[in-house]
Amino acid sequence: MKLNEIRDNPGSTKNRMRVGRGIGSGKGKTGGRGVKGQKARTGVSIKGFEGGQMPLHRRLPKRGFNKPNAIELNEVNVGRIQQAVDAGKLDIAAPVTVETLVAAGVVSKPRDGVKILGVGELKAKLSFQVAGASKSAVEAIEKAGGSVTLLGAVAQA
Repeated sequence: MKLNEIRDNPGSTKNRMRVGRGIGSGKGKTGGRGVKGQKARTGVSIKGFEGGQMPLHRRLPKRGFNKPNAIELNEVNVGRIQQAVDAGKLDIAAPVTVETLVAAGVVSKPRDGVKILGVGELKAKLSFQVAGASKSAVEAIEKAGGSVTLLGAVAQA
């Protein structure tokens, strides 16, 4: 056997059917598309149409609500703040605010403020000026000798 003698098996390949090239080709006139109507035309598809039946995307109920003026807070645990203090990124003497937390790299961007959550342990005596704090976080901060000042109209929860 030589390279110039290599062939596909007989009957393994077929020539491409040329559509819409006259009635003698066997795929002329309508070109395999049936007859008439929107779907016989090119580039048209009716997505989501179920033959007049109410489509699935309209049968299902609408759920949920996106509040247009929702307050988006950064949530930070007291344990993460203690890590920043141990690493020397947060100054113990200065009050802890959104700006100081962004500068220390604890939160990436200020958003609408910071809410302190109570996971972890806080040993440093810090004063917080934040938008919100959970009850467990306030307890942990006051236990360490610190204080919490809530800014704005964010409810304590």
